[in-house]
Amino acid sequence: MNFYDSDKIHDLLFFHGYEKTNILDDANLIVLNTCHIREKASEKLFSDLGRIKKLKDQKKITIAVTGCVAQAEGKKIIDRAPYVDLITGPQAFHRLPEMLRDLSQGIKVTPELEFLTNDKFDNLRYSKRITGPTAFVSIQEGCDKFCTFCVVPYTRGAEFSRSISEIKEEVISLTEIGVCEITLLGQNVNSWHGVDALGKERGLAYLILEIAKIKKIKRIRYTTSHPLDMDQDLILAHKEISKLMPYLHLPIQSGSDKILKLMNRKHSSKQYIKIIEKIRNVNPDIALSGDFIVGFPGETQSDFIDTLELVKNVGYAQSYSFKYSSRPGTPASVLESQVPENIKKTRLSELQNLLFSQQRRFNSQFLDKEVEVLIEKYGERNSQVMGRSEYMQAVYMDQSLGSIGDIKKVKISCVGQNSLKV
Repeated sequence: MNFYDSDKIHDLLFFHGYEKTNILDDANLIVLNTCHIREKASEKLFSDLGRIKKLKDQKKITIAVTGCVAQAEGKKIIDRAPYVDLITGPQAFHRLPEMLRDLSQGIKVTPELEFLTNDKFDNLRYSKRITGPTAFVSIQEGCDKFCTFCVVPYTRGAEFSRSISEIKEEVISLTEIGVCEITLLGQNVNSWHGVDALGKERGLAYLILEIAKIKKIKRIRYTTSHPLDMDQDLILAHKEISKLMPYLHLPIQSGSDKILKLMNRKHSSKQYIKIIEKIRNVNPDIALSGDFIVGFPGETQSDFIDTLELVKNVGYAQSYSFKYSSRPGTPASVLESQVPENIKKTRLSELQNLLFSQQRRFNSQFLDKEVEVLIEKYGERNSQVMGRSEYMQAVYMDQSLGSIGDIKKVKISCVGQNSLKV
């Protein structure tokens, strides 16, 4: 989501006469777009701001802080870094050009921290830059689930779904600059809903089908999903829509029902497993990815073992796993029975060893097999390109085998934990 927002901020500023530079000393405007999900996000922000202040002391530059840290800690930024000129939350960054204009005219500019989701999307500009064959499209923002560990409802606001026509317009605009793979984005992307031309309420499966009708789109993905919103239509889409890639990121966070309840996930481990079984019944080849948090307050060794057992039961192709870290203002931050750091570290290591072994096992199935790869960019080595398989694996090959934007069927000769090679 932050990559998407950063691209849109770039596009907004480009249409207002700004040009991007990769040389910090050349900049007269620096925008820090922030995420509040990761540990110590605000301290990393202030560390970056401290370095940028040294530059500001030497020359005239404007500093803007946008995103979720700005939304959550706007007052703190004003107090600790009064040299920051502009502050805007993730739903109001479209106001940046107007704020910059006011600043240049000596008008006092106050932080923009309202949840202006409708206004935001109405004012976004579609990029005309060539960025490669893949692109993100935000279709849903905000969250109504209120998991106790998560800041998203407080920094992104309530759930909001963009209209079908607006999403299709953006997708079509991207195909005009060479994009053929779309990843639909949302904090709870499968909670997206919209109204079709006949006034009927529709879900994500319908939207995917509509996008699949766009001829130049060859591949469709979506992330991140919540188990509660995996309805039967969406499950069947993984069988019936050929352009929908056989890859699903479906976080559970813990295998313990006790911890899931403390997290306010509103589903049990058995319900999650049942969803996985339904998906594999319609598409046995689907690759599954998940999120895991270890050391959530109150997690015992028995709870952690439940997580390990769930992982063994499901079998993941990819995964993301983290130690629990407190987020100010979230219900979990004031829970008792915080797990000691050394125990969290040990449990994370054990969990990751299991998850990485599953990832290696999944990749090993493709040795000496052919896969279809969308070539995305040049690799780090000379004469090398990198693309992704249908199952989201990174695949490296010689550039003589295809150009960026091509979809090529290639035979895999080497497999690793994180990538395949031709």
